[in-house]
Amino acid sequence: MIEILSPARLARARTTGATVGRILHELRSRSTVGTNLLDIDRWTKSLIAAAGAQSCYVDYAPSFGRGPFGHYICTGVNDAVLHGRPYDYALAEGDLLTLDLAVLQGGVAADAAISFVVGDVERPESAALIAATERALSAGIATARPGAQIGDISHAIGSVLSEAGYKVNTEFGGHGIGSTMHQDPHVPNSGRPGRGYRLRPGLLLALEPWVMADTAELKVGQDGWTLRSATGCATAHTEHTIAITPDGAEILTLPSN
Repeated sequence: MIEILSPARLARARTTGATVGRILHELRSRSTVGTNLLDIDRWTKSLIAAAGAQSCYVDYAPSFGRGPFGHYICTGVNDAVLHGRPYDYALAEGDLLTLDLAVLQGGVAADAAISFVVGDVERPESAALIAATERALSAGIATARPGAQIGDISHAIGSVLSEAGYKVNTEFGGHGIGSTMHQDPHVPNSGRPGRGYRLRPGLLLALEPWVMADTAELKVGQDGWTLRSATGCATAHTEHTIAITPDGAEILTLPSN
């Protein structure tokens, strides 16, 4: 299903996006050396409730996961890049942490992710991974305008990641979003321009470039959910929900929204 939002529902999407951005900003400031991933999950639950929103994750049970997710945020550490299920782990200096959050508010969902290094230590490899995903996301957003096609976005994202020296996995990528978290169209992180669904005002897309330092292969963690790099290398993941407007793409999940 591909949803096109009315102006009234787009206004609600802006509210949801601002909630997601604000919560991620708060969680980033709290996630320091010694923070337990289960504490981040508890904080997320409280922040979602305080915003009058609902979790998109806690009861989520797709075919690729083992039962309901059961938590309120995805927490990926180092080699964990997608669907990271929180567990009893205290963050260490230099850990590369990804926080991925989706909530439903006013009948519209929004989804975003950030990656950052915990503590003050410098990790050049981690910084390069994060920067590549952020540049790729910016390139994809710049391409997203009425009349463009999904392949144009995928090509823009994939070109940045490939030029940075990373292999691109297209099994998981961006997606449409609206009254539910995951909708068509699928937005791979690499593709050919001039192909796929043509963008229209009112379409919401969650764009999410992610990379692994030396592989494009994933493995599933023992929890049945967490996707890790097959080689154990570092990973990064950056995501925003955007709205296609007559003037181009509007980023909905910025913390200042």
